[in-house]
Amino acid sequence: MKYLIILGDGMADWAVPALDNKTLLQYAHTPNMDRLARMGRTGMLRTVADGFHPGSEVANMSVLGYDLNEVYEGRGVLEAANIGVDLAPDEIAARCNLVCIEGDILKNHSSGHITTEEADVLIQYLQEHLGDERVRFHTGVQYRHLLVIKGGDKRLHCTPPHDVPLQPFRPLMVKAEVPEAQATADLVNDLILRSQQLLAEHPLNKARVAAGKDPANSIWPWSFGNRPNMRPLSAMYPQIQRGSVISAVDLINGIGHYAGLRRIAVEGATGLYDTNYENKAAAAIEALKTDDLVYLHIEASDEAGHEGDVALKLRTIENLDRRAVGPILEALEQWTEPVTIAILPDHPTPCAHRTHTAEPVPFLIYRPGIAPDDVQTFDEVACQQGAYGTLEKDEFIRTFLSC
Repeated sequence: MKYLIILGDGMADWAVPALDNKTLLQYAHTPNMDRLARMGRTGMLRTVADGFHPGSEVANMSVLGYDLNEVYEGRGVLEAANIGVDLAPDEIAARCNLVCIEGDILKNHSSGHITTEEADVLIQYLQEHLGDERVRFHTGVQYRHLLVIKGGDKRLHCTPPHDVPLQPFRPLMVKAEVPEAQATADLVNDLILRSQQLLAEHPLNKARVAAGKDPANSIWPWSFGNRPNMRPLSAMYPQIQRGSVISAVDLINGIGHYAGLRRIAVEGATGLYDTNYENKAAAAIEALKTDDLVYLHIEASDEAGHEGDVALKLRTIENLDRRAVGPILEALEQWTEPVTIAILPDHPTPCAHRTHTAEPVPFLIYRPGIAPDDVQTFDEVACQQGAYGTLEKDEFIRTFLSC
């Protein structure tokens, strides 16, 4: 038996009045996911445990069955693993967004989706002017980068920038959760303000402004942690001795690194709505020939949700169905070896809210010969009636692998 998880990041949503009070999954044309729902079994999954922020790192680790209370160390350390930064025991790492500040307002979390090539110039510039024996900046992908601090205290309250678009940034800066962390909080806030002075005058940002683009004129570090203590999936589940992850997002590839999954790079994969769905689907099919588990992650719907763009998010959902799920199903129908398929989001990213929420998400599981339930469509409402009910913790992955 082979196992394939197709995860549409942020695909779940709330009912939209302009769509006849349907969710986007209800409204979208998704014949392939609906077909799998009819042929398989469905349910709801609680991916955000009590006490945790509904971040993608929390939700995706939960999908894979990790106990967040044992392994969670924030987002930065996972992204560090993906870009080859091996943290020392006395170092903490954080995601370091390049954001756009307009006046006193945090305009957006992505600097208008700056390219990796542009961002690399700015991150190297920051390392030259702000980096030292204690502080290091590392280039990641697009607006997502890494800050490493030697001897820092991770007990900090940080606000994810995608949670607070169009809000004043100063009240949202880093705060110490304990007195011992105050020096680290002061250091990080000083780096933020100094980065704004440096980046505002950089020629690359001046060129972006002249071209009508948002400048990347501030860093925004968040989600600090130490190196996590994650066991590989092969040590947890005997069904998975070899696995792979396909994603354009550093965070997901970092999770895959600690989970013991090999990373498969796909040409044209962007992490946005222009990603190459076909190449990702082809890579998943090819990986299933040799691997027990393939984790196919597609980010596009999450980014559309953060932008609050209903039409764009609908298009990303339909693209996932038509350009990824459809070709995968067509290919696997020719196989003699059975493949168990699961499809789900990691969390909702409602367009009306423009950030993640913690509600349970719908999921489906299909394999040849499974006894289907009565659910006919794949969406947040129909799957509440599914045979699996509402699962949590490692119940999903154990159910998936037991099929």
